[in-house]
Amino acid sequence: MNAQPAAPSSAAPAFVHDGFAYGCDYNPEQWSPEVWTEDVALMRQAGVDLVAINIFGWSQLEPRPGEYDFTALDTVIELLHANGIRVNLGTGTSSPPPWLSTLHPEILPVAEDGTTRYPGGRQAWCPSSPVFREHALALVEKVAERYGNHPAIALWHVSNELGCHNALCYDEDTAAAFRRWLQDRYGTIDSLNAAWGTSFWSQRYGAWAEISTPKVTLSSRNPGQVVDFHRFSSDELLDYYKSELAVLRRHSTVAVTTNFMVTSHIRNLNYWSWAPEVDVVANDHYLDHRLDDPTTELSFAADLTRGLAGGKPWLLMEQSTGAVNWQPYNLAKAPGQMTRNSLTHVARGADAICFFQWRASQQGSEKFHSALVPHAGTDTVLWREVVSLGATLDRLAEITGTTVVADAAILFSWETWWAGDGESRPSQAVRYIDQVLAAYTALHELGVTVDIVSPDADLGGYRLVVAPNLYLVSDAQAANINDYIAAGGHALVTFFSGIVDEDDRVRLGGYPGAFRDTLGIRVEEFLPLLPGRQVALDSGGTASLWTERLRLAGAEAIAGYVDGPLPGTPAVTRNTHGDGTAWYVATALEPRSYRDLMRTIAQGARVTALGPESDGSIEVVRRVDADRSYLFVINHGEEEITVPASGQELVTGSAVSPVVRVPAGAVRVIREDSAA
Repeated sequence: MNAQPAAPSSAAPAFVHDGFAYGCDYNPEQWSPEVWTEDVALMRQAGVDLVAINIFGWSQLEPRPGEYDFTALDTVIELLHANGIRVNLGTGTSSPPPWLSTLHPEILPVAEDGTTRYPGGRQAWCPSSPVFREHALALVEKVAERYGNHPAIALWHVSNELGCHNALCYDEDTAAAFRRWLQDRYGTIDSLNAAWGTSFWSQRYGAWAEISTPKVTLSSRNPGQVVDFHRFSSDELLDYYKSELAVLRRHSTVAVTTNFMVTSHIRNLNYWSWAPEVDVVANDHYLDHRLDDPTTELSFAADLTRGLAGGKPWLLMEQSTGAVNWQPYNLAKAPGQMTRNSLTHVARGADAICFFQWRASQQGSEKFHSALVPHAGTDTVLWREVVSLGATLDRLAEITGTTVVADAAILFSWETWWAGDGESRPSQAVRYIDQVLAAYTALHELGVTVDIVSPDADLGGYRLVVAPNLYLVSDAQAANINDYIAAGGHALVTFFSGIVDEDDRVRLGGYPGAFRDTLGIRVEEFLPLLPGRQVALDSGGTASLWTERLRLAGAEAIAGYVDGPLPGTPAVTRNTHGDGTAWYVATALEPRSYRDLMRTIAQGARVTALGPESDGSIEVVRRVDADRSYLFVINHGEEEITVPASGQELVTGSAVSPVVRVPAGAVRVIREDSAA
């Protein structure tokens, strides 16, 4: 369902493509012109029809200050165009050329310890640098003037993964910009002092000039300042994006985007505020083998990206065919895994499947990053799967434009991530993203499709809303959630939620302040557990990390502690609030207990589970429009499964009824006999 306000404007230019876009990043500057011709022929063989170029092209286009050479880029664009391959044209600004940082070392980013970060990698620039912006926008102007009306250009690609490395900069240009942002936000220095609680530790400011960036201190830092610095930094990079966007708009009517990094390990940009500024939401996602369950995290990231797109289709701008190059252990994908990963994104709303990169590099930091054309060439298992995936996407072309059906939602907040994972908190073992993924995993294993939405979203269409670890909420967000419940909604709130307002100011009177009355409880004190400690519950389950001295104030106890610091104290509660039902979990349930509880809550809310319960190895998702319905069944497991379905199966071209059989490691997509 579409319940997210952060959708691109209907008046914005649209990205239009015939069927699924199948694409990649292409870096022809790494190869000789003879290879370009071979590359384009192979792209046609694979079915690749959207190619991102000029992502890191600055030093090639402007080898010396003010001297531009478009010869090679002209040739590549014309070659692609002549072969029917559309271009996702980068503005080329993601990493400055060496001459710029040599002439202007003041553009270099400064880390929170006050030390400068130097060229030699990428994104060696400070988002607040006026010098960098001047030179970057001059390049964008030249690129947009030259190619703004070129028929090959299907999409503009601003910079690349903005904020991946340089989102937080601590230099003097940033300090000045931060002070301007604070003045706009608070108006007076007294208002800022009140918001940051500067009466503590003699931190009261008497003038704006006294404020700097929150560099490393001998003690913990002011949490209000740190959260505001995250807000500012996200806004500052967004302002930079919009400056490039303004240049492109002057010269082109083609849709504009930039590649988000919606993932569990990058947290510096608040994409709820970014999403309305792009014409189509695009995301980069790579399996993270540092996680216990990287495949479920992939589904979570895809669902969150769909939330950013307001429920509309979105673009997967980057993923890998196999191993990445930046994790401690860079694991290759098994045969068929690339296809399953790709179609998981499609099932959850992607209308484009693209990769980094086309041809594996011979040199540089990413030379061991996988690609569509591996170092071993085309006589490989990987290349044959690349070609097969292109053919599969062609067979699924009719699905584009449809949307995903979900009647459960998880609330997600980057501001809570920043504030709740701050330096001074009750337990460093409690991490926001872990608790979000725990809630998502419980629903995922029950076969429930989930929308990931902002706490500001319209919640009225959902049967169940889950607010995991929602530490920071504004008054408006709290009212939105409480009103949803009072109007008949079902909600689950977990521990360390509703604790502070938007200024990181504790809501007094007992935790969880924002939801205390709705939940019918009052928490007097947090009693975190040491890592490795568990507590038993009288429901038969176990929990860890956290307990609370909780008393009932209208709610009923569903489960309580048997041992630990609070034997006999409620751990799980349920309360009737208005016409709705509010559940609260005051601890971190182990996975089986969490799934059992979530099943009870979901059934009470009449949430529909499309798929069977599993360990997450079976995914069943539906995409629909007014008169079509498509069921995706993805089998990550090692044995064949059957799922009820009737209709035409599009991957194999066979009719199925009353069940579809899905071999181990395979995906089946059914055009259902009637709309769901």
